[in-house]
Amino acid sequence: MSAYIVVRVDIHDPEAYREYMRHTPRVVNRFGGRFIARGGETETLEGEEETLRLVVIEFPSMDAAREFYYSDEYKDTKRFREGGGSAQFVAVDGYAIEEWNQAVEESEALEV
Repeated sequence: MSAYIVVRVDIHDPEAYREYMRHTPRVVNRFGGRFIARGGETETLEGEEETLRLVVIEFPSMDAAREFYYSDEYKDTKRFREGGGSAQFVAVDGYAIEEWNQAVEESEALEV
């Protein structure tokens, strides 16, 4: 089942952060990952306004996401971000299509 890393970034030095961005696709790809969202337009729909850059990376599994984050390749790449921005990385398991279909079916049965 897919897993995702959700990243919130506070950019301090856009030029340094751009250099980091140039290197990350190569490393993400090596672990079977791909960017789903990468700092595109955001709109806060509920709660406190989100002002940080948001990134979502999909991996084939939670193990692959962990392997990416803790890899020597990513540690080497992460150094390009030093001074460019501070980040929070959160890994989350995906939701299986079978579970989704069951949840929809149960929810639809509740219609009034």
